Amino acid sequence: MDIEKVLTEGIVFRGSKSSSGKKNEKVKTKAKKKSYITGQHGSGAAKMKADYRRRRANRHKNG
Repeated sequence: MDIEKVLTEGIVFRGSKSSSGKKNEKVKTKAKKKSYITGQHGSGAAKMKADYRRRRANRHKNG
C-alpha cells in the first residue's frame, strides 16, 4: 500500500524549521576588516591580495 502511494503521489521532502533560523545568523569574518584588506596584518596571502586589489583599482585611472 505505501509503495503504491509513493509511486503515484511521490515523496515530499521538507526541511526542518531549525535550519531556516541559521540563515539569519551573521558570519564573522576577517575578510572585510581594513587591516586584512590592506595587507597590514602580516599575512603574505593578504599582502598579495591587497596588491591585486590595488592593481585592479588603478587599472583604468590613467585613461
